[in-house]
Formats: sequence, structure tokens, C-alpha cells
Amino acid sequence: MQQRRIVGFFCGLILAVLFSACSPFSKLQKHGTDDEKYKAALEYYKKGDWYKAGVLFEELIPRLRGSSEQEMSQFYYAYTQYHQQLYAVSATLFKKFYETFARSDYAQESMYMYALSLYKDTPKYNLDQSNTLVAMASLQDFVNAYPESKYREDCTKMIGELRKKLETKAYERAKLYYKTSSFNISSLKSSVVAINNFQKEFPDSEFNEELAFLKVDAQFQYAQNSMETKQKDRYKDAITYYQDMIDKYPKSAYVRQAEKMHETSLKEIERIDKLEKEIKELQQKQNDTNRPAKVTSAN
Repeated sequence: MQQRRIVGFFCGLILAVLFSACSPFSKLQKHGTDDEKYKAALEYYKKGDWYKAGVLFEELIPRLRGSSEQEMSQFYYAYTQYHQQLYAVSATLFKKFYETFARSDYAQESMYMYALSLYKDTPKYNLDQSNTLVAMASLQDFVNAYPESKYREDCTKMIGELRKKLETKAYERAKLYYKTSSFNISSLKSSVVAINNFQKEFPDSEFNEELAFLKVDAQFQYAQNSMETKQKDRYKDAITYYQDMIDKYPKSAYVRQAEKMHETSLKEIERIDKLEKEIKELQQKQNDTNRPAKVTSAN
């Protein structure tokens, strides 16, 4: 039974290969003229058969060198790859087109499609965002090159979406440091640094209220878990971050929690100041005790 199935599978495969070899498309590939292939490629393109159109255009491009058909073949070939969602390939092809045919009526559209292909090829926010930065730069380059283009509004919108992706990535990175801080005290410091960087890069972000509180919390915990000699300065930083948060978000839902940390920080600084004063007085007393008595000369 198993052998029959295997034989049947291979027979079907052979028939499929033979059928495809005898198909009109296969015959066109083998025996058609360049003119016939070009006309067929246009027909396939109009019907939305992107694969067959792409195969023919790719074959024709080097053969039609120097002709208007070569220009259009290269332009349409880039679109066939775009419609098959092969965005990295289409980006390369559209870029090659506007660099090769800089004076073409399709140069502007091709530059836009290059940037759009890069936009479509950007990864999710939690992955490496190198491609996102390249896509943003390409979209901005297009806007700068064609400020009056009909594509300008779309480019501006896409730049905003990609910036939001970078913002979310930076937000999640800052929170990740905070979440892992219970396992590693150095993550508390890294969290504060990441939040500072986020606030500078995305000053108008909707995440800033939450991050302002997390920065207070991270710095407060960092101070608590530090060596005694370093706690005072670190509590002072926690107080500074608290004041920044209250100034910007006086009605924040995190105010009550932040106030407790602020009060504790003030008390800890007061305790440390008192301890430092006692130590200083004790040292002075020891110095006075150990100082040799002055010898007075007889008159």
C-alpha cells in the first residue's frame, strides 16, 4: 500500500513537470522573440500575475539595453517584486532604476517606492531597528528632494509611524532594565540612564509620565542598595528626579508612591548627615586626645 502511494506521488510529479514544460508560458520562454515576451510580460502584469511577468521582465532587461522597453521592463520588474512582498528585492531594484534613469518620468515614483519598500521591510519594534533607521532616512530624503510631491503626506505619516516604533523599542528597553533590577543592582543604574536617554530623544512621548516615576523608583532603590558612603549623593539624585516628576506631572497617578520615596530619601539624608557629624566630632575628639601637650618654658 505504501509503495503504491509513493509510485503514485512520483507519477503525479512527473506529469506536472511534463505539463508545465508544454505550457504556453514555457514555450514562450524557450522559443518566443523579445517582442513577444515583452508584450506577454505586459499582459501578465496587467492581470496581476506578478511571478510570470517578473520572470519575463528579468530576462528581457539585459537584452533590451538602451531602449525605452528596457527602462519600462526594469520599472515594472521592480513592481512585480514589490507585489510579491519581496520588499528587500524591490527596494534594491527601485533604487537602481532612479539612479540609472535619473531623468525618467518615473524617477520620482521609483525613489518613493524605494523608500516605501524599505518601510514595508522594517521589523517589529522588539527586533533590531537598523532597517527602520535606514527607512526613515530614505523617506526624509524623498521629502527633501520632492517637497511638493503628492507622496509627501504619506512619507511624513510613515516617518511618524517608524519613529513610534523606535520610541516603543526604547521604552521597552528602559522598562526591561527596571524589571531585571531585582536580580542585578547595576540594572537600576542602567534603567535610570536608559530613561534619561529616552526623555531626551522623545520629550513628547506618552510614556514619559510612567518613566518619570520609574526613574524616581529606580534611583531610590539604587541608593538604598548602595554602600553607605555613596548613599547620600544617590538619595539626592532621587529627590531631584522626584521634583522633576512633580513639576511636570503634579496630578500623576504615581504621585503618592513617589512622595513616600521622597520622604524616605530626606530622612535618610538627615540620618547620614547626623552620622557624618558624629563621626567628625569623634575624630576631632580623638585628635585632641592624641595631640601632645604643649611644653611651657620657665621664665
